[in-house]
Amino acid sequence: MPLAEDIVTSRHRITSYSDDSISINETVYRQSLVMTADSLLCPWPVNTLEHLCAELLAPVFDSKPTVVLLGTGPRQQFPEARIFGLFGEQGIGLEVMDNGALCRTFNILVAEDRAVTAAIILPG
Repeated sequence: MPLAEDIVTSRHRITSYSDDSISINETVYRQSLVMTADSLLCPWPVNTLEHLCAELLAPVFDSKPTVVLLGTGPRQQFPEARIFGLFGEQGIGLEVMDNGALCRTFNILVAEDRAVTAAIILPG
């Protein structure tokens, strides 16, 4: 689904998404990734929620966000309680949503100059 164009001053903007891909600045990604307004890590070696662990979340924590949007694919699915605990230990908010909701929310928060990191799980 294409997203409405908005004036965003960040380097990275989500321009569209589907069940198995995300377009950032018109480039299509089919592997899981971690992104902020100014950085992009792809591939991120997480294909399912079960892969999430402290080691693989390190780049997310290193981005120093106030909130992390975790996209779990075409449907919202919640990680284990221990994952929420890792975010709590870091003092970082965690919002879990389907990838479509993540894409829309990320662009809005970036436009507001919020310190947000998106961790997007894709099946690729």
